[in-house]
Amino acid sequence: MSDTTVTKAGSAAPRIRIDLQQVADLVPPKSRVLDVGCGDGTLLAYLGAFKQVDGRGLELSMARVRMAVSQGLSVIQGNLESDLKDYPTGAFDYAILSQTLQATHRPRAVLEELLRIGRRAIVSFPNFGHWRVRLSLLFGGRMPVTTTLAETWFDSPNIHLCTILDFVDLCREMGVKIESGFALDGQGRQRDFSALSRRANLLSEQAVFVLTRA
Repeated sequence: MSDTTVTKAGSAAPRIRIDLQQVADLVPPKSRVLDVGCGDGTLLAYLGAFKQVDGRGLELSMARVRMAVSQGLSVIQGNLESDLKDYPTGAFDYAILSQTLQATHRPRAVLEELLRIGRRAIVSFPNFGHWRVRLSLLFGGRMPVTTTLAETWFDSPNIHLCTILDFVDLCREMGVKIESGFALDGQGRQRDFSALSRRANLLSEQAVFVLTRA
């Protein structure tokens, strides 16, 4: 199977993970987008090809920055925990943080910066409250290894794992409005219930939220 998708205009855009597709579907065409922790630029390339966004990226790994720049994307090397402050307030329509919040040292401060920079923030993360995680801890007594938490504890970049309920509580404490929340399975497919429903914390392996200032 090819690793590219051909657009109607004839240009090629990389295929993206299903969970990234969920994020891409939330971005209106021609938006101004900052993808924080953008990796090799896969999501930005997709958004540029299919949504004609004005996209920018920030990525820690210089190797991945080079990969993104080689595709003609506007991506710079930087640390989100120290460099987001350099972006002007309200510079973007959407600030995206995909599967990265749990790897930050100060998640609350990062969320504050995302919502300062963007009119809306789209945030996705693995749900540590999923039933498989709970069972692994209860019966195995060890940190779980799952589809969305694939690394062993000593190799994992995740330092602030949270549950969906933890994240919702943080947003409430910060005065952040949750415009929508989507519950996803391990492959990134959308479940038939909201991330704000009672069963999401138990049955969803990951979640995507759209946030704005209340």
